[in-house]
Amino acid sequence: MDRRPVALSLDQVSKRFGGLPALKNVSFSVSEGEILAIIGPNGAGKTTLFNVINGLYPPTSGRVVFYGRDVTKLPPYERARLGMSRTFQIPRPFGDMTVIENVAVGAIGSGRARGVPDATSIAEEVLRFLGLESKADIEVKKLNLQEKKSVELARALVQQPKLLLVDEYMSGLNPSEVDEAVKLLRRVNEESGVTILWIEHLLRAVMRLAQRVVVLNFGEIIAEGTPSEIAESSRVIEAYLGRSVEI
Repeated sequence: MDRRPVALSLDQVSKRFGGLPALKNVSFSVSEGEILAIIGPNGAGKTTLFNVINGLYPPTSGRVVFYGRDVTKLPPYERARLGMSRTFQIPRPFGDMTVIENVAVGAIGSGRARGVPDATSIAEEVLRFLGLESKADIEVKKLNLQEKKSVELARALVQQPKLLLVDEYMSGLNPSEVDEAVKLLRRVNEESGVTILWIEHLLRAVMRLAQRVVVLNFGEIIAEGTPSEIAESSRVIEAYLGRSVEI
């Protein structure tokens, strides 16, 4: 039995857009310090789920509870100040600003920094942790995709989150970059103690990094368990159009 505190729990969360159900009675929890992956085919409701968790969308019904507090009606900035941070599948940096300026903006916007010098100092610390210090003074628009994703991650980590929502961090990366990304997220989890809830389509990475997996299909949870249990689930294989899942 997992005796760690519950970082996040969803209780019968549903989301409808007009008459279209995007999420249907989704319930699961994430333990403190856990890496939990959300997988599923395109259109399964994964990004909608993240948008409900971090407050971009209000759920049609159900509750979102963060460390015992009902945050269902809180806006994203209040959830961020409670310790919930997010990256996006497509990086959204300020391209004409340098790496350190981008990360410092995150520190100021989260309320963690008291001014520009403080924000810069905090940003430098995070960049060192992620191995990006050599890129600090480079304009973000000059970086490759992997580096831009790392800047996106740095902007989330600079807020010192308790829970990090990671949206398809491996998308668009080549195999060697995926290997590095897996190592980086594992290091973030192990050394910073950050709980990670992670949407990913690249099953090879999920099987290597996730401690537990939740599978969505048509807005519903169809399976939940360890990576090995998910790999053997007939419902998961069927949802992926008969493609077997390799560990």
